[in-house]
Amino acid sequence: MMLQAFMSIMTIEGMLTILAGVAAGLLIGSLPGLTATMALAVLLPFTFTMSPLQGLMALGAVYMGAIYGGAFTAILINTPGTPSSIATTFDGYPMARNGRAYEALAAATIASVVGGVVGVAFLLMLAPPLARLAVVFGPAEMFWVALLGLTLVASLASGSLLKGLLAGCMGMLISTIGVSPIGGETRFIFGIPALQGGIELIVALIGLFVIPELISMVAQGRGTLPESGQLSDGALSSVKKMTKHIFRKPVNLIRSCIIGQIIAIIPGAGGNVTSLVAYNEAKRFSKEPETFGKGNVDGVIASESSNNVMVAGSMVPLLTLGIPGAPPDAIILGVLLMHGLRPGLDLFTETGVLTNGFILSMGVAAIFLLPVGLLGGRLIHRVVVKTPFYFLVPSIAMVTILGTYALRNSMLDVLIMLVLGVAGYFMRLIGIHAAPIVLGLILGVIAEKGYVQTMLAAVVDPIPWLRLVDNPLSIVLAILVIVSLATTLLPVWLERSGRMAKVDQGKGAGQ
Repeated sequence: MMLQAFMSIMTIEGMLTILAGVAAGLLIGSLPGLTATMALAVLLPFTFTMSPLQGLMALGAVYMGAIYGGAFTAILINTPGTPSSIATTFDGYPMARNGRAYEALAAATIASVVGGVVGVAFLLMLAPPLARLAVVFGPAEMFWVALLGLTLVASLASGSLLKGLLAGCMGMLISTIGVSPIGGETRFIFGIPALQGGIELIVALIGLFVIPELISMVAQGRGTLPESGQLSDGALSSVKKMTKHIFRKPVNLIRSCIIGQIIAIIPGAGGNVTSLVAYNEAKRFSKEPETFGKGNVDGVIASESSNNVMVAGSMVPLLTLGIPGAPPDAIILGVLLMHGLRPGLDLFTETGVLTNGFILSMGVAAIFLLPVGLLGGRLIHRVVVKTPFYFLVPSIAMVTILGTYALRNSMLDVLIMLVLGVAGYFMRLIGIHAAPIVLGLILGVIAEKGYVQTMLAAVVDPIPWLRLVDNPLSIVLAILVIVSLATTLLPVWLERSGRMAKVDQGKGAGQ
């Protein structure tokens, strides 16, 4: 059956479909405001005239290309093209500013290819047992997962734990705007009905990452990337250098892929959480954690490998249980149902050729990322570097405004984006970075929903909060939260104690 599935996609028509899908996804994913979900939604009508397998192949290729495409703007203009590329900006953009843009793009491309292939391999081999694990995650477990993610705030704070915590709290506060996910009451809408939908994540991303960079470019009177660009040792040399770096020390890549797969099977977590957790662990286990955020290529590798594992990984609950693991998967589920295909065991037995063909096509799409990404990256890099900033700034501004407006056809979103952008610029000047704010915004909703649902289910219990730790998985996750906090805060405490000891020694010597 597997061989038959492989032969069904290895046709000229099949290869052209995958290639076109990857290129289209890459283009859409690299435009700020246009997400993988939007890319699939735009493509959906075109699949109606295709066969079920060809339509799924096209959607899978676009999905893979769009997630990877977000790395381009993340590296070149400090703008996550998709939410899953948030962590790529942390080191990718500093690398570009240091004249190593193509090295960052090459690392992101190679890591994405490996992550995509590994995700497909996981899906083919481990779908049924992983699906059973996904079912175990209830509201309490989601609460602990969100809390575990929030322990990343200290790592993303770039030096000041207090400022990082403040930024994380700001993000969580922003996440409460709109209608409550459980009770249905409206909060902090200030009499503006349009705010009932809350602050869209993409709007916040564009505002907090793009606008401050545009303001900086205008203030400096020049582009932020060196005009010589990088091709430090030439494009081919950069690819060889990054390939050797990735595979000489594969632990970071393997760890990030495993993290990506585990989180991907949890419905609702998404690639944004995946990449942030993988980035944090890469920094935690690095021998040079202080270089993260300043242009350490391992940060780019961790982010891009994990979020591309998520593409196939999120298909585990979709194909086996009918539960979309991420928003784009809901569109793929709709296509399956439209063709009379119902998720479950029958999908792998009665229509195994089609299902396995779809999965294998995503692996082929991941491989196609290499030539398409390297050629596309070189072209986009040249455009960004060679275009004068007085053309580049209004061009980026126009794309971001159009992308923001296109999300919900709302000028209020554009206004929110601009307000957050200006605020983000001034916060950057005082050392408050956007990453913890975005982390709080993403995880605040998940934590609130999980906690409230758990407490509602425990309303008749004598001690309601014990429902949060009433099974082994919840206890394990709670322990992981404590360990993560301890390993994050302990170095900060030791560093502070060391500084205090030196001050005391200086005072003693002075006396």
